[in-house]
Amino acid sequence: MAIIITDECINCGACEPECPNNAIYEAAVDWKYSEGTALSGRIVNIDGVELDADDVQDPVSDEVYYIVPDKCTECKGFHEEPQCAAVCPVDCCVPDEDHVESEDRLLSKKAFLHAE
Repeated sequence: MAIIITDECINCGACEPECPNNAIYEAAVDWKYSEGTALSGRIVNIDGVELDADDVQDPVSDEVYYIVPDKCTECKGFHEEPQCAAVCPVDCCVPDEDHVESEDRLLSKKAFLHAE
């Protein structure tokens, strides 16, 4: 499952540089699939959806830092635990019950995001 940042976030930014997928963004900041990944141009994601990795996407939150579920792999393939949760001083990086994923799916997502 992906990780979510709750509204208890104090906007300290400690989590953002720790994410190996560049899935964490400051509140109200647009994002792209291509940022921090090997993706560019027209792609088909692991769900079979075609999109442009370089297209600007709307922010997930306008109030606190947020995690893009399609880019979050819970750090599988990189670290033993989600690094955002490990460094968060207020413990607001928690499992997202709306985006439950198996370890195999998370590793597939990691391979997709960072294919060479």
